[in-house]
Amino acid sequence: MDFTLTARQKELQQRTREFIAQKIIPLERDKRNTAHGPTEDLRAEVVALAREAGLLTPHASPDMGGLGLSHVDKAVVFEEAGYSTLGPTAMNIHAPDEGNIHLMESVATHAQKERWLRPQVQGHTRSCFNMTEPSPGAGADPSMMVTTAVKDGDDYVINGTKWFITGATGAAYGIVMAKMEDGAATMFLTDMDRPEVQVVRNMDAMDSCFTGGHGVVKFTNLRVPAADVLGEIGKGFKYAQVRLAPARLTHCMRWLGQARRAHDIATEYARTRQAFGRALGKHEGVGFMLADNDMDMHTSRLHIWHTAWLLDQGERCNFESSRAKVICSEAEWRVVDRCVQILGGQGVTGETIVMRIFTDMRAFRIYDGPSEVHRWSMSRKILDAAPQH
Repeated sequence: MDFTLTARQKELQQRTREFIAQKIIPLERDKRNTAHGPTEDLRAEVVALAREAGLLTPHASPDMGGLGLSHVDKAVVFEEAGYSTLGPTAMNIHAPDEGNIHLMESVATHAQKERWLRPQVQGHTRSCFNMTEPSPGAGADPSMMVTTAVKDGDDYVINGTKWFITGATGAAYGIVMAKMEDGAATMFLTDMDRPEVQVVRNMDAMDSCFTGGHGVVKFTNLRVPAADVLGEIGKGFKYAQVRLAPARLTHCMRWLGQARRAHDIATEYARTRQAFGRALGKHEGVGFMLADNDMDMHTSRLHIWHTAWLLDQGERCNFESSRAKVICSEAEWRVVDRCVQILGGQGVTGETIVMRIFTDMRAFRIYDGPSEVHRWSMSRKILDAAPQH
């Protein structure tokens, strides 16, 4: 691999960095940043800024209005966007929309793309991905899914409850995973403003960076025509991997930007704050934490780039994306945790954005599969690949 940035990547990196610093960071303390994420009004404002800067939905294909970024390009741009808690929202690369856009581009029909995807790429609408369920339904184990889809004539009738559905409130459309009568899973597309779709409530969560929060969604006799099946019947789990492998990696990219922001704030504090006769950072206990931060961020970036490069070569990368997800989520979490410690009282108050990053990032070790599930999946593959003697 060549880790040298191309001229285009350098230009995108600098343009994104300047956009985030000049246009988006000043809006982070806007009162429209709520406990359940940026309001729709704030989202529309920052999306308009990204559109004006030519940075809206850059990962989408040029046919849809994006920049057609490769996975390595995304590693560069998404890290810069993640430097602000509002950056991914502004550039329309936040979860779950980023992953849904990738899935729709890969699987949806032309008619489905024109109806749902194009307005989303243009920043006019949002989406949600309805898979996780309350017990006894699907969580880390998707095979436990209890939401059903029963064929009725040319339609499918969906019943079930999903929860922790990011962005459900205010989403224009949803991708719904449901189990067929033979037990196979299928993905369906639906407008979210239908009376058969009810966002029961928003769940209070540690993070507050996703527009629409995390909802509990109930589907009651939702009738979906065959034309709104996403992909082929019975291939829902296969398509979930099409979405999840790259989406795990883009999480790592965005959160690396957040970790770098926290580190920069902590570094400046350690450089200027005096304690016991010298700058705080000159005490080994603090200086070593800054060094550990640098190593964790460097390790994360290498794993992101390596996995992104493999994806660009057409590799499936389920194992590599699981490995990167665990390494990055835990390393980036350690960075932010150390930053809180370095900042002391400043780190546990809203005086800096580090406390906000801390509470947002803790959930990253759970999103798109907890670390333990990825370790379990990796261990099985390691054992299966081991030489037999």
